[in-house]
Amino acid sequence: MREGANKLLAACSRREQALEASKSMLTGNARILALLSQLQRMRKAQILQRVGCRPSEDAVPCLGKVALSDLRIPLMWKDSEYFKNKGELHRCAVFCLLQCGTEIHDTDLVMVDRTLTDICFEDTIIFNEVGPEFQLRVELYSSCAVEDFSPGALGPRRGSRLGGSLGCSSGKRIRAAFESATVCGSISSEGDVGPARVSPPSSPYRSTLGPKYNLLAHTTLKIDHIQEGFKTHDLSLEATEDSPFWLPLYGNMCCRLVAQPLCMIQPIISGQLKVKLGEDLNCWQNVHGVLRGQSLLCYQSEEDLESEDKPLLVIHIRKDTLICASERDPVLIYVSTQRQGEDVTYTLTTHTPEDAQRWTKTLWQHVYSMSQWKQCCDHLMKIDMLSSRKPNAVKQGSLYHEIVTPSSPGEGLVVPDLSVEIRALLSWYYKERHT
Repeated sequence: MREGANKLLAACSRREQALEASKSMLTGNARILALLSQLQRMRKAQILQRVGCRPSEDAVPCLGKVALSDLRIPLMWKDSEYFKNKGELHRCAVFCLLQCGTEIHDTDLVMVDRTLTDICFEDTIIFNEVGPEFQLRVELYSSCAVEDFSPGALGPRRGSRLGGSLGCSSGKRIRAAFESATVCGSISSEGDVGPARVSPPSSPYRSTLGPKYNLLAHTTLKIDHIQEGFKTHDLSLEATEDSPFWLPLYGNMCCRLVAQPLCMIQPIISGQLKVKLGEDLNCWQNVHGVLRGQSLLCYQSEEDLESEDKPLLVIHIRKDTLICASERDPVLIYVSTQRQGEDVTYTLTTHTPEDAQRWTKTLWQHVYSMSQWKQCCDHLMKIDMLSSRKPNAVKQGSLYHEIVTPSSPGEGLVVPDLSVEIRALLSWYYKERHT
């Protein structure tokens, strides 16, 4: 992806195309850094295992999904600029880069000038397989959109790139990846990835080719920031007013951040159980139990579950539920919880000691996962997918569709005389990007 964006950037003849290609290259560099950091952690774990250091066997909470949507960043223009329309028309191309662990996403590109009061990103960004200790870093990048864009502004190496061969050795690719990645990010000593720090360009090609994106502001979101509805978060500003890519930010952003732990959206365990009814030790009811979300559903039979009949008994499982198991045979499982505001204890058992151990361990793990996900397990939060990556109604100047694809006669665009290799590269790049 990074190499393809590099080739596309060299072939750009319009400002919109160059902005999109440069954005793709910055995102690709951030992903390279994230994967290199993950590889470093894996190698460290392998070395520790070889020398006899075993990984910790402490309980690990379940994973889940984290979704960020409806991102809004307010602007604070001067009265003379916004109301009186005076002064220089400051125009920038901005987008957000979002990183959680090794998973990195970017938003659509938005053109911002003094006619806008908010920067709006309609994307719904979903991170899969995220733990409750996640740190979601949101970075806002900006590039000054120069009006008098010309192909010559891309640098003197454009011609040689168009005429050169597309094939490169693996060694050159790896070296180019490291050189380009060091410009748009850095790896800390702990192995965490921090894309797009303000380090000086180490590659002359990267420093002269195409528009440059600069970090404008950033923030880090954690599990405590999750709630239903919109919430305002503080931004750390990284640019000053004298910077050409600067925008008058208020210093905060508004978004909707929700999470769906796996323990809330899928069945954890199911099977045959025996539930004691009343105080009589000999009064047991055979049920088919299903642990899902905040409930242990007890049906008379598995057929009742498939026919969606109401369960015979519902045992509420919450973050503060106590699970205890006896050491005698048969093993009894005690579930202490609350029902209608009163403390109540249910007694369960199974047909075999192995099943009792499996149910006990799973219930412990389930309660622990809910306690780590905190308010995310109070109820199932909804992830709205309606605003996810809708096609843009405004023409974005796609390099593939505007250069390679012949335009209609009414548009009056002339298809440049590109080589067959460049056409194949562009076709491959956009096919990989949208799959």
